[in-house]
Amino acid sequence: MSEASIASTPDTLNARIGVLTRREVEARLLAPLVEALSAEFGRERVVAVLRDAIIDIAKAQGAQLAQSMGGDSLDEFADSLKFWTQDNALEIDVLAQDSERFAFNVTRCRYAELYRSLGIPELGAVLSCNRDWALIQGFNDDIKLERTQTIMEGAAFCDFRYSKVRG
Repeated sequence: MSEASIASTPDTLNARIGVLTRREVEARLLAPLVEALSAEFGRERVVAVLRDAIIDIAKAQGAQLAQSMGGDSLDEFADSLKFWTQDNALEIDVLAQDSERFAFNVTRCRYAELYRSLGIPELGAVLSCNRDWALIQGFNDDIKLERTQTIMEGAAFCDFRYSKVRG
């Protein structure tokens, strides 16, 4: 199967197995590959290529998510959080939610706990947090994300602030 056909095939894994399980499977495959490729090409370069690839994937997944949710509004995006919170993967406190903004704090992140338990905390941001801006860009480029801290990087909570930037 070519890269183009994989990209055009609907991705239903999040709905079927949840994002937390998906990230564990990906991490268990990617971590040894990163190590092997790093020995050959250097870790910094391998992680940079991985980061760029993950961003491209997330943007395409954002577009697919908007299509599967039946729209690309902040309300539809908020509804899609069920995939990321499945299996108590995230504990969140919603601070504001309307048609113009969606703000919440993540107070527990089992994704961060997962990467730490696998011994790859430094890859957690690349494999998970790194996706957030690209995902919303693919979902609707009229919505912006501001986030200043993450649990993955040692903060007490993650601060997600989505807002509509154009009509």
